[in-house]
Amino acid sequence: MDVTGSVALVTGANRGIGRRFVDELLARGAAKVYAAARRPETVEVRDPRVETLRLDLLDADSVAEAAARAADVTLLVNNAGIATGANLVTGDPDAVRLEFDTHFFGTLGVIRAFAPVLAANGGGAVVNVLSALSWFAYDGAGAYSAAKAAAWNMTNAVRLELVGQGTLVQGVHLGSADTDMMAGYDVPKIDPADVARASLDGVGSGALEVLVDDASRSVKAALAEDPAKFYASALGR
Repeated sequence: MDVTGSVALVTGANRGIGRRFVDELLARGAAKVYAAARRPETVEVRDPRVETLRLDLLDADSVAEAAARAADVTLLVNNAGIATGANLVTGDPDAVRLEFDTHFFGTLGVIRAFAPVLAANGGGAVVNVLSALSWFAYDGAGAYSAAKAAAWNMTNAVRLELVGQGTLVQGVHLGSADTDMMAGYDVPKIDPADVARASLDGVGSGALEVLVDDASRSVKAALAEDPAKFYASALGR
């Protein structure tokens, strides 16, 4: 898919990776970008090609209204997400459900709403921003990891369901980006703009999966190994 001339919609477009997707789409010649957020007034508009709209993953009516309003979309970027910090065994059950309602059911709801739009406009593409945490877990992010793992395989399943209408479905994985969500973590972080660039390069080449950084590539490779090796330090071995 050629991003030039496309009409894109980016969820969670008011900051972080979502904002960088908007910038990169404009730089690559997108005809229009719908910058979607729960609070669209927080989106900074610096280009006449940007149109803001409200889209809350937990509000089915807002998703339906966004799909009706943005009926010309050819590229959907599912970026919006949260991080509650909840563990699965000891964490607040409501926080665990919120992670799944957001990353799995919320993202799926947006795809279901926009799949007919993409089909009517020639197929287009869906980009799901996932995480290296789709493939591993650590104490303090159990709910997030589990929800992202579910979103990863949902991405695989949706890809098979939408191939017949000519829609590319891409999963994007990264370790840590320098965003507000990661502000409290002292770990190596990549520029969020690198995520947008790598993803859109992949859209142009038809890539089903994009591993943005060394962290995501390392974790993906470790899936073929004995998990005891990967989790040795955490398990005290």
